[in-house]
Amino acid sequence: MSGVQTITVGEGEGDQRLDRWLRRKFPHVSQGRIEKMCRKGELRVDGGRVKASTRLEAGQVVRVPPLPDADQKPAVAKPRVSDADAKMIQSCVIYRDDHVLALNKPHGLPVQGGSGQSRHVDSLAEALRFGYDENPRLVHRLDKDTSGVLLMARTREAAKGLTAAFRHRNTRKIYWALVAGVPTPYLGEIKTGLVKAPGHGKQGEGEKMIAIHLGEISSTPGAKRAHTLYATLYRVAGRASWVAMEPVTGRTHQLRAHMAAIGHPIVGDGKYGGSGQENLGDGWGAQLGGVISKKLHLHARSLTFEHPVTRKTVTITAPLPQHMKESWDTFGWTEDLAADDPFEELQ
Repeated sequence: MSGVQTITVGEGEGDQRLDRWLRRKFPHVSQGRIEKMCRKGELRVDGGRVKASTRLEAGQVVRVPPLPDADQKPAVAKPRVSDADAKMIQSCVIYRDDHVLALNKPHGLPVQGGSGQSRHVDSLAEALRFGYDENPRLVHRLDKDTSGVLLMARTREAAKGLTAAFRHRNTRKIYWALVAGVPTPYLGEIKTGLVKAPGHGKQGEGEKMIAIHLGEISSTPGAKRAHTLYATLYRVAGRASWVAMEPVTGRTHQLRAHMAAIGHPIVGDGKYGGSGQENLGDGWGAQLGGVISKKLHLHARSLTFEHPVTRKTVTITAPLPQHMKESWDTFGWTEDLAADDPFEELQ
């Protein structure tokens, strides 16, 4: 066993999680042990108690309790990314420079691991190094079943800048969706509170966000204000519409909950598209039937941001996933029918 160590966070090591920083220095120490040391108060930063997710800054002093020697518990080798998975994730790259990388994330691929999830973007990041020593870092998230633009930082400097940009909403995201029915007015905004409702599973599985009136936010524990712009671009009689959405805030499941709240859930949304919705879908509210795929029709179409190094404005656009493209083909729509900025009138 080693003795107690005090280690100063070096220049270039800031703005990263404590657990990741520690495992880079002591790769034989498990995540479970790190979390236990935090719970017991043995692992401290500047003398204070911390969580494994605490973000470090350069110059802070970390107290590390006695750790087992590396040869007492050999590090478990990480499984290498298979050739097939490497080829798949590399084919998703739609933008790359020395600092930033963007994927057109496939429908059904989680961004990070969760319950029973071992194959996700974070676990495949090794295949996205393209000659760099470290994996690219996630700086924002998309739901598992949402496809489209997912930005990653290739350097720690870029990660710090991009994380701050997303935190302070200095980015612009436009999503496309196929929804049941026709939202009216065609161009508008949705402002509600959103609060998490617990799920019915043993570990809370199935939890969902519930839209509430703005006036109820202050009296509802955990509720947060949510704001979405939407534009109805094209429609199929009264049955379905191609809608563009811009989230002004970034709440969990915001777009899905908001479209359901106005009676037009996103097609294929099993969580928010129940038959109680006021729309013209058959049976299950968000299912159009026929040849239209049952997969979620929600796509992160474009992302605009200030480049963390060059300071130039960059816009990245992702083509539709196959199941949405087939639906678009069925309705006679093409991607170039949409204006670059469907919300120009609301600006």
